[in-house]
Parts: sequence; structure tokens; C-alpha cells
Amino acid sequence: MIEFSGVSKRFRRLEVLKGIDLRIDRGQRVALVGSNGAGKTTLIRCLLGEYTYQGQVTIDGEAPREHRQSVLSKIGFVPQLPPPLRMPVGQLVRFSASLCKADPERMNAVADELGFDARRYRHHPFFKLSGGQKQKLLIAIALGRESELLVMDEPAANLDPDARHQLFRLLAEKQDKAAMLISSHRLDEVASLVNRVIEMDQGRIILDDEVADSVDMTSRLRVTVTMTRAEPAFAKALSEWGFVEDGEAVSWLGVIAGPDRLRFLGMISRYAALIASLEMQEMAAEEGAVDVA
Repeated sequence: MIEFSGVSKRFRRLEVLKGIDLRIDRGQRVALVGSNGAGKTTLIRCLLGEYTYQGQVTIDGEAPREHRQSVLSKIGFVPQLPPPLRMPVGQLVRFSASLCKADPERMNAVADELGFDARRYRHHPFFKLSGGQKQKLLIAIALGRESELLVMDEPAANLDPDARHQLFRLLAEKQDKAAMLISSHRLDEVASLVNRVIEMDQGRIILDDEVADSVDMTSRLRVTVTMTRAEPAFAKALSEWGFVEDGEAVSWLGVIAGPDRLRFLGMISRYAALIASLEMQEMAAEEGAVDVA
């Protein structure tokens, strides 16, 4: 579906991409990882036809710059930084839907699932929304259409835990129909979402490897954390994940999305000396809406 052949990109004296050769097929969910400045965003912008470059980029045999309308109609894109649009939310949804002949109500429905009422904010300028609200709306616009390719740059960065779970569930619905390219500077943020990892460094691909594809993106885990003693900083970190105290300040209960387990374990590892016990149990599908409080 996606083909990069000898793609290089230079900004004046700085060569940002250095002869990239890469193929991504439908059904592949690719994590594009690397430190800031590795070339990830430049690669994405070449794919979207925003930059000129040396070499060749095609999507289903079409070059993004020469066949811009046709190519972009196949892509759902979630940028890392929301654009500073003054357009009202309702107008943005209608405009975005018109570009790809999608149903704006489907975009509104996806926003609802992510916890953002786009209809209520229809007269509200986009740039005045909170960071989380902007991210939910941009995801809703990208997923509320029939995309053959999803390109997401740090898509869950500003999402609360419940919205992250809904995002993973929505991605699961598309995993067999579309290719996905998910950019992140941290592998633990996206590892459970993907079946292939591509790492970039200084404009080159230094790792391209298939990974285990065994995590159910719709799964949820019931988690109990018991501390050796009360610690306000640890308690605050747990509460930000939606955890609640279990009758005493040293025991906490919560539910996390299955694909978030590595990210969650990374967070609590900072407090390893304070952990007396940790229990994680997969929930049955019908328990998905259980309120741990």
C-alpha cells in the first residue's frame, strides 16, 4: 500500500531523511519510534505530500504530491500538535466530512465515544478547546471516515485513561481494513497497539522488526495497587489514571486498557520501593462498564 523508495529530504545543509526504503501493507500496524529529530515527522509529511523530496513515495501506486486529492481521501491523520484553527467546531466537522464525502454525524458519534460532545461545542472556536478536547475531536475526524490508512502522531498524548480505552477499541475495529502508522518517541506508549516496529535515528531506519500481535486492543484489566505507606505523589499519579482509594490511603483500585499495561507499569516502576503488592486481572467483556468506585 505505502512505498518509500530512496527517499531523502534536505533542509538547506541538513539532511533529515537519508535514502529511506520502506513498504507498509494493509493490516500492518506500525510503530514509528525514535528520539526528537530522528526524522519521524518529516517522513510523515513526505507521505502526506506536504514536502518535496528526492526519491519516490506512493500510496496504492499514486504519488501524494501529484495525486493529492485522491491520496488524501484515503488517509485519516491525527497530528501531534493541533492546528491553531479559529473555525467553530461544527464548521470544522462539516468541512472535514465534505473533503472525504463522509457523514459528519459519524464524526460526532466517534467524538461522543471519546467523551467529547462536539454538538454541544459546535459554535465554540477550535483553538479555544482544551488540549484533550482538541485531541478527541481530531481523532474523531480521522476515525469517523472510511480511511484506508491511519497516520497518527502521538495520538493518545492528551487523552484521559477512559478516552484511551475508547481509542484502542475504535482502532481495533479498523485493524483488518486499514494500514496504521503510529509515531511516538516512546515505544512503551504504542507497543501494545502494533505488530511492527520501525525505529529511526538521524534520518535512517535502524530497526524494522515484526512483534507479537497477541494483545486484544479492546481488553481491560482490573488493577489493585497496595503501597507500603501512604505517599501523596504516588497517590496523585494513580488518581490521574482514574484509580480510587479502597477504604484506606495505601490501597487503590482501578481499571486500565489492555494496550496501556506497559505504559502503566512504566509509570508505577518509578515508585517500585513503595509497592507492597500489585494485582492485574483481565476483565470479562461484559464487565467493561464496571465502575470501580
